[in-house]
Amino acid sequence: MAQPTTATEHPPTEPAPTDRFAGSGLAADIPFLLARARALSMHNAHAALEPLGLKVRAFSVLWLVCEGLEPSQRELSAFLSLDPSQIVALVDELERRGAVTRQADPRDRRQRIIRPTPAGQRLLRKAHALVETGNDRSLSALTPDERRTLGELLGKLVLGG
Repeated sequence: MAQPTTATEHPPTEPAPTDRFAGSGLAADIPFLLARARALSMHNAHAALEPLGLKVRAFSVLWLVCEGLEPSQRELSAFLSLDPSQIVALVDELERRGAVTRQADPRDRRQRIIRPTPAGQRLLRKAHALVETGNDRSLSALTPDERRTLGELLGKLVLGG
């Protein structure tokens, strides 16, 4: 007998035959809904980024680096809630692609700041356009006002603002 897959492996993109569970208590549970929404949005973002050979985590690092914030690897780790070793691997990948460089931090020579290259800026523009398409797919059930409200509420929940 085949093992069932989890929502994070293959999130639904169309109504599933399990729609009868939509009225269940679990279907109204906020952590469950957040997990399902995350799975759906990650699936669509990964699919959108596939032509560029990027994953969402590398895209997130590149986005932060390209904003001119000159983040250190430690800051990236803290903000993205990733282990420092994961950040090292992501920066290594982006560096191999010629998208970023590591430089000594003038504020603290023990740390490295990550800066974008012109190629990294171009890659981000392409990736961002593709991710927007994935986001549109993930959020297609919401109006523009609902999307804005969702973004504000999630920002408040996650960033405390």
